[in-house]
Amino acid sequence: MKHRRKQQLRALAAKRPYQIVAGSAAALVLASGAGALLAHSDDAPVRQESAAAVAELAPRLGDVATRGQARIGASPSSASPSASATSAKPDPDLTRKAAPKPPSTKVLDYNYEAQTAYWNCGPAAVRNALSASGVETTQDAMVAPLGATVNGTNSAEDTTRGLNQMVKGSPYKTHEIPGQAATPAQMDQLQADVVNAITDGRGVVVNIAGSATDTDGGWHSFPGGHYIAVVGYKDDGRTVRIADSANPSYPSYWITTINLANWAATRGYSA
Repeated sequence: MKHRRKQQLRALAAKRPYQIVAGSAAALVLASGAGALLAHSDDAPVRQESAAAVAELAPRLGDVATRGQARIGASPSSASPSASATSAKPDPDLTRKAAPKPPSTKVLDYNYEAQTAYWNCGPAAVRNALSASGVETTQDAMVAPLGATVNGTNSAEDTTRGLNQMVKGSPYKTHEIPGQAATPAQMDQLQADVVNAITDGRGVVVNIAGSATDTDGGWHSFPGGHYIAVVGYKDDGRTVRIADSANPSYPSYWITTINLANWAATRGYSA
């Protein structure tokens, strides 16, 4: 009798094959139960309800496999890209062309003129700087815009105002160096301002006081203050070209930006 039941159970298992789906806990439990049932010893009783459970659950395994396959087929990795992703516009910061790098050396063409009076170095410096921009004027014509008198021109605010009256767009700004000596940041700023202005075709006017030495060893001293024009630069702005109206026998020279920044300390410049 026992042998006959085992034969019936094995026939039942052979006639109802089923598919085990990986990852399905129900399928693994069912497979384990069926294996244990088939491997049961002859002495252990075989329960009829276990065989019935196998027969009842086996057809459901096909549904488990079908649902598992459906989930795999609908995975996000196989979905087509969304319309918003395919129609996104390029980042303008990535498509914008970089500004061209300024030349390492540039000197503007200018028409030098020495100052006509001891007090009008401000109008003379502005006039020389404007000639580098292609704007022709006279020292006398610049006296009123700068508010210059026999006591001189007050500050870089006045030269900035006079320059902007003569060119389009008011591009000039006043930059002050209020301390007794320029800081490294102020030196760097002066260098950048000179390069930007000269690259744009504009001369710079600097209000200086005290003494400074140029790159050839020339000594220039103006204890009471003076105005000079910057008309060019080299070495990426580390050295600048000065048009100095004070002495027609020494009309121009080169000076380092560091020395010029310290020369302009307590004062400022228009760039």
